[in-house]
Amino acid sequence: MGNQKSRRLILVSNRLPFIVYENGDKLELQESAGGLASSLKSYVDFAKSQLGPKPNILWVGWPGVYISNKQKREELKSKAYKEFGAHPVFIPEKDMDKFYHSFCNKVVWPLFHYFPSYVDAKESFWITYKKVNEMFAKAVLEIAKPTDIIWIHDYHLMLLPNLLRYHLGSSTLGFFLHIPFPEFETFRLLPERWRIEILEGILGADLIGFHTPHYSQYFLRCVLRILGYENRLDKVISKERVVKVGTFPISIDFDKFYNAIGNKKIQKESSKLLKVVGNFKTIVSIDRLDYTKGILNRLEAYEIFLQNNPQWHKKVVLVLVVVPSRIGVEHYQRTKRLLDEFVGNLNGTFGDIDWTPIVYQYKFFKFEQLASIYSISDVALVTPIRDGMNLVAKEYVATRNNRPGCLILSETAGAANELGEAIIVNPNDIEGIADAIKIALEMPEQEQLKRIQSMQAKLKNYDVVKWVTDFIESLFLIKEEQKGFEVKILDKWIGKLIKDFKEASRRLIFVDYDGTLIPFYEDPLDSAPPENVIQILEALGNDSKNEVVIISGREKNILEKWFGTLRIGLVAEHGVWKKESRSQWKMVKRLKNDWKEQIMPLFKLFTDRVVGSFIEEKEFSIAWHYRQTEPQIGSLYARDLLDLLYLATSNLDVQILQGNKVIEVKNSGVDKGTAVLRWMAKNNYDFVCALGDDITDEDMFKVLPDSAYSIKVGLTKSYAKFNIRDYKEALELLGKLVNN
Repeated sequence: MGNQKSRRLILVSNRLPFIVYENGDKLELQESAGGLASSLKSYVDFAKSQLGPKPNILWVGWPGVYISNKQKREELKSKAYKEFGAHPVFIPEKDMDKFYHSFCNKVVWPLFHYFPSYVDAKESFWITYKKVNEMFAKAVLEIAKPTDIIWIHDYHLMLLPNLLRYHLGSSTLGFFLHIPFPEFETFRLLPERWRIEILEGILGADLIGFHTPHYSQYFLRCVLRILGYENRLDKVISKERVVKVGTFPISIDFDKFYNAIGNKKIQKESSKLLKVVGNFKTIVSIDRLDYTKGILNRLEAYEIFLQNNPQWHKKVVLVLVVVPSRIGVEHYQRTKRLLDEFVGNLNGTFGDIDWTPIVYQYKFFKFEQLASIYSISDVALVTPIRDGMNLVAKEYVATRNNRPGCLILSETAGAANELGEAIIVNPNDIEGIADAIKIALEMPEQEQLKRIQSMQAKLKNYDVVKWVTDFIESLFLIKEEQKGFEVKILDKWIGKLIKDFKEASRRLIFVDYDGTLIPFYEDPLDSAPPENVIQILEALGNDSKNEVVIISGREKNILEKWFGTLRIGLVAEHGVWKKESRSQWKMVKRLKNDWKEQIMPLFKLFTDRVVGSFIEEKEFSIAWHYRQTEPQIGSLYARDLLDLLYLATSNLDVQILQGNKVIEVKNSGVDKGTAVLRWMAKNNYDFVCALGDDITDEDMFKVLPDSAYSIKVGLTKSYAKFNIRDYKEALELLGKLVNN
C-alpha cells in the first residue's frame, strides 16, 4: 500500500459488510459473507495485522435497511463506525426499489450480462439511479479529506466518480467494475443520454479496473465510439485528464481456503456431509440464484450424463447449493420454479431408495459449511452463462490441499482467463458439459493433482491482498503521471509568457492550423477559419514586432485562399513550400513526386475497403483520412495500411506520417523542424513561441531553442515544454497576446 499509514482508504460500495437486525430494542450488526464484502474484508484483516487494529480504512455504503427514527439512525451510525469503520448511506425504501431492484437489476445487470431481452429501461429508474448516486456523493463528501484514496466499487455507482471529481478536483479516485463490461453493440442499447453519462461518470476516476482484458478493451472501444476519446497504451486522453484503464482479476484469501481442511469445525461439517453422500463421487455446484449462472443448463447436462453413462448410476451425486438472491424479481422467481421442478423430476426419474442423484440445498451457507462442501467434492461444476469473475472456481481450487480434484469451468467466466488448466466448456453446449463431467470423473488422480497445483500456484501468487495492493499502486502511478502533466500545463506559466512577450522587441510565433486553431472536422474542406481566428491572426500580424507563421500540412493553394491577404507567413505541406508575408511561394528544396504513382494504388485500395475514408492528394504528398469512418474499423485498417506502406516505401525517399485520423506519405528531408530552422535563421528573435497538436509538430518542438515557449495542444506526451487542453485554450492564449 505504499504510504497507506499516512493516507486513508475510503471504500465505497452499494452494501456495507454487515447485516442489521433488531435484538429487542437494540440494533445488532452481523458480518456478511461472500462477494465483494468478503474479499475486501480479507484485505482489511491483513491491513490490521500489518498496521495495527485501527488502520486508516473507512467504508461507505447502504446498511441494508432504512431507519426513519432519528435516534435509531444515530445509534446505527455509531455502531457501524465503531465496529466496522463504516459510514451508512440511508436510502428511502421507495428510492432503493427503483435504484437497486429496478435500474441495477432490471437494466444494468441483464444488459451487461448479455440478456438484453430482460431489460426494463424506464426513465423513472434512471432518474432514481442518478439521485442515489448523488446521495452517495454527499455521504462521501461529508468525510472525505484531500489526501484520501477513494475506491468506488461496481455497477451501482457508475456515476459517482465524476460526481466526486466535480467537488474534489485532483483527489485520488479509483473505480472497479465487478461484472462484465459489454461490447459496443450491446452497450449502445442503452438510451443515448444514459450511456454517455455512464461513461463520463466512470471516467471521473483516475484508474478504472476490470477483471479481464476483454472487459477493459470493450470499455475503451465504447469510450472511443460514443465519446470520441482516443486511448494510448490503455490510457484515455480526455479533455482535461489522463485516465488509466487496467486489468486486475479479483482473487481470494488463498491461505484461508487452502488451510481450511485443518479447521476442526470444517472437519466436523465434512464428516456430516460424508454421511449424506456416502462413498459416491461428489460433484459440487454452488451459486447464487441468478439466470446468468447457467444452473439449469448444467442440470440438463447432468441429466444427459446420467442418460449416456448408466455405469455411473449409484456412484455419483451432485451437491447443488443455491443461495437465495434478489427475491421478488420476476426472472429470479421463474428460475427458482424451474429449478425446483427440474431437480424433483430428475431425482424421480433416476433415483431410488438408496441413491438420490441431486442433493439440493436452497439456503445461505457460512464459510465453514462452504469449505466443507468444497473439501469433500471430487469435481466442481462452474458453468455461468456470463460472469465477471466467479470466485467459487478459485475457492474450490484453493481447498484442494495436496488432494486431487477437477474443475469444470465456463469459458465465459472471467476466471477462465487465469484457470486454463480447468476443463473449459461452453455454458450453452449441454452435450459438451455432459462429456466434461465424464472426463472429470474419470481423470487420473495424477493428472488432477498436476492441474490443481498449477492453478493453485497462480492463486497463491495473486491473492486478494495482492489484488488490492496492485490496484492501489497502479492508482498512485497514474496520479504521478498526471502530476507530470500538471507541471507542464501552461496555466501556471502564462503570466511569465505574457511578460516575456511584452518585453520582447522581435517576436516569432509558429502556429499549426488543424487541431490547434480549429477543431478537427470530418471533411478537411469544411474547416475554413472562422472570423474570430482571422481577427486574432490579423491583429498579431499587424503588430510590427511580431512575425506570425501558419505552419501546416495543408497544400499551399488552400492556405493562400484562407490567409493570403494577412500579414503573416505561411508554410505548406509540412515545410515543402514557404511564403513570407506579402511575397511569393517558394519551394525550399527541389523535390520529385514520381513516387506517388507507386503509392496511390494502395491508398485507393483502402479507400474502397473502408466506408467514409478518402484521399487528399497534394503536390508532394498523399494523405488517407479516416475521420469519417467507424472509429474501431478505421483504426484497424489504418494499422494494416501502415504495414503495407512501410514495405512499399522501403526503397523510396519518402516519409510516412501518422496524424490524427490521417496517414500521410511525403518526401523525406523536409518537415516542420527544417522549416522552423530556416525561418529562425533570418533574424535574431528575443521571443519564440510555437503551438501544435499533432505528431508532425514534434519535429518543430525538437529544434526550438530552450528559451522558446513550445506548447502542445492536448494532454499527451510531447517534446514541447508545456501543454494546453484544446484549441479553445490556444485561441485564448493568442487573444491574450493580442491584448498585450
